[in-house]
Amino acid sequence: MEADGFARARGMSVGDTPGGDGRVAGSPAEAEACWLGGLIRTVPGRLLETSSPRSSVEPELLTEPEYEALPQGASLGTHMLAGAVAGIMEHCLMYPVDCVKTRMQSLQPEPAARYHNVMDALWRIVRTEGILRPMRGLNITATGAGPAHALYFACYEKLKKTFSDAIHPGANSHLANGAAGCVATLLHDAAMNPAEVVKQRMQMYNSPYCSVTDCVSAVWRTEGAGAFYRSYTTQLTMNVPFQTLHFVAYEYLQELLNPHRQYNPSSHMVSGALAGALAAAATTPLDVCKTLLNTQESLALRSLNSSRHISGLAHAFWTVYRLGGLPAYFKGAQARIIYQMPSTAVSWSVYEFFKYVITRHQVQKRDWEQDAEK
Repeated sequence: MEADGFARARGMSVGDTPGGDGRVAGSPAEAEACWLGGLIRTVPGRLLETSSPRSSVEPELLTEPEYEALPQGASLGTHMLAGAVAGIMEHCLMYPVDCVKTRMQSLQPEPAARYHNVMDALWRIVRTEGILRPMRGLNITATGAGPAHALYFACYEKLKKTFSDAIHPGANSHLANGAAGCVATLLHDAAMNPAEVVKQRMQMYNSPYCSVTDCVSAVWRTEGAGAFYRSYTTQLTMNVPFQTLHFVAYEYLQELLNPHRQYNPSSHMVSGALAGALAAAATTPLDVCKTLLNTQESLALRSLNSSRHISGLAHAFWTVYRLGGLPAYFKGAQARIIYQMPSTAVSWSVYEFFKYVITRHQVQKRDWEQDAEK
């Protein structure tokens, strides 16, 4: 059902299903939440599923609009706004674990910064450095995550449909999903990389920077503007396979858990979490290299008797091996997976929710305007 299905369903209450169909009226977990003065209604606790494919003639029964059809009526701004909100919430909610991940990936940590696991790290950081210490750098991360994720999701939604129509018209294509994710990653990382550099330097143990502005000015002054993109190629080398695995796994799990592609929060969260865990585990070695390039660990450089900066993926890859061997490529893997699972679950569920809500509001507003003209 296309987005104009809202118009047909708008005037019908839950108990007004024609033909005596009691599927909706009998739902035990019905709830309505007001948004924007009561314009938006959340779906019932259990969403309806259609048992047959769409036809040219819409049934007169009250059914929940098929969710994957909604983006066809959504504007670019809808995807960008939903993506920005999802990105900011994803990074903010899991930021303390991201701080732990950065520290646990350190190749030559200070004795006081050697942690056994994620909980041990969080407890020791809070106890010895203060309760707000795991949140250092959050402001620059939120600033970068908004525009980065707005570009990311808007590009993905547009290209997914374009590539799917070209490769496999009228059906879902894993190749199209992966290709769209790769292109979206190019834009996301271009916007996010400078924020990543500042964030990770603020997160390190005994970070010499007092604030974000102090870090930005110090890096610019001592290392030049190129330092903010020193890890960009490594970030892309990591994120392209990460996002390819992530999107393909997410879309595949959606086919299994949500075959009718309706708005289903639980399926979005489960699919997002599992897809994020798989992609995070597979790309941890590249994330370790990226962290080394971003932080330029002073102890690591001293242990190598090197006065020059580590630059490039090959140099970082070799440095990691020299300092820790093969196990070093998986430093912080536990923290990375723990961070990515809820992050991707939150990101997808928030994005899908806002996309649904904003689109529904836009359609209802359009319908009211048309009614007023009659």
